[in-house]
Amino acid sequence: MSETITVSERPGGKYTNDVKSSRHLLLADEPVELGSADLGPTPFEYLCGALGACTSITLRMYADRKKWPVQHISVDVSHAKEIHGDGIKRDVFTRIVRVTGDLDEAQRARMLEIADKCPVHRTLEAGSDIITKGAN
Repeated sequence: MSETITVSERPGGKYTNDVKSSRHLLLADEPVELGSADLGPTPFEYLCGALGACTSITLRMYADRKKWPVQHISVDVSHAKEIHGDGIKRDVFTRIVRVTGDLDEAQRARMLEIADKCPVHRTLEAGSDIITKGAN
């Protein structure tokens, strides 16, 4: 089981929160137009960041293991809610993966395949169970 992350309201904006791990403190917030102070990324921006970071890390691990000459990896991630042909609104994450280095077309194609194997991608794609419990 992974580390517990604690999120709690803090002064700043109407929706400003501290996001704490055992080693890091981040802020999450909503934009000014939603009534808050825009002191940090929104929850969906963090979710996009998690997908992008996991993708980049997974690709770096793979390239290093294969000893491929990858100089730099970057991933742009965007999120939208779209209505599909079945009329159901779904979350859609779009990734643009950039790999700098002397790779051939087969290696570049393989890197995109590996991107789909990052753990956050698999979690989002498969769906998750969320258990909510109260505490005093």
